[in-house]
Amino acid sequence: MELLTTIKSNAKKQDKCIVLPEGTEERTLKAADEIIKEGIARIILLGNPDEIHQQSSKYNLKHLTGATVIDPRDHEKKDFYGDMLYDLRKHKGLSRDEAQKLVEDPLYLATLLIKNGEADGEVAGAANATGNVLRPAFQVVKTLPGISVVSGAFIMILPDKQWGEDGILVFADCAVHPDPNAEELAQIAVMTAQTTRAIVDIEPRVAMLSFSTKGSAQHPLCEKVTKATELAREMMPDIQIDGELQADAAIVKAIGQSKAPGSSIAGEANVLVFPGLESGNIGYKLVQRLAGAQAVGPVLQGMAAPINDLSRGCSVDDIVNLVAITVNQAAGK
Repeated sequence: MELLTTIKSNAKKQDKCIVLPEGTEERTLKAADEIIKEGIARIILLGNPDEIHQQSSKYNLKHLTGATVIDPRDHEKKDFYGDMLYDLRKHKGLSRDEAQKLVEDPLYLATLLIKNGEADGEVAGAANATGNVLRPAFQVVKTLPGISVVSGAFIMILPDKQWGEDGILVFADCAVHPDPNAEELAQIAVMTAQTTRAIVDIEPRVAMLSFSTKGSAQHPLCEKVTKATELAREMMPDIQIDGELQADAAIVKAIGQSKAPGSSIAGEANVLVFPGLESGNIGYKLVQRLAGAQAVGPVLQGMAAPINDLSRGCSVDDIVNLVAITVNQAAGK
């Protein structure tokens, strides 16, 4: 896809370092080899060095010598990171001994490397459940200042170029937060606009979706979206955003002009913010299956540094693409 080629090309210009905590997992190693070969990012692999070397030889991975390999159980800064984790979590009751044990977990060590500035982002999940990936991220890296909610955006690449920005739309939240209130929905809108700028490199035109357009229905669910739109404008004054809008009014020009005359977004949206996870997840899957769209993501947004979660059914290409996306997020942070 042309967009993914552009994302990789932009990543190569950034000189960012991404940590891969699943450093002995086959697909991760093959992806790391390709990433280093293409110059997409500098790579830190976490895992037993002997096992990584054996896997590298087994699969004839010639470029992994360019990766930094850290054994979570035995490295020179283990005590330093144990103390760092203890300082971060002692107010939650974590003991020093527990902290020293936790830093042997690659998922915790990865976040500590980011916190200490040794890595710019993380990609994991090929061998770990989402909860296991995100738990250390929330505890160590935490969310951006002023942001309390993490959300997941999908970049939808449609074969029909009439939609969005030459066939590209960004959907959120489709992956993380089930029932955001107005303040949280505003944060999701702002973060999705920033994701669109950083990764897709287009100016976001954000539609806040509902089953009502500009008061055509009266309901607390519609009022939530209207309030979220106002809050998002206050948080990010340069954002192009409007709501509440029905989906057809957001993306079909004639309907947008009819239902929301005077709106600069109606009929022109390239970012769709759904009112809740239920509609967001259903919406992206329907577009993916019925319209033959490629769904790239989820891209996690709202963290103080980019940490992205893979599906455990991911391919080598999925990992390469998500690392490139993570680099672009780090560059645009």
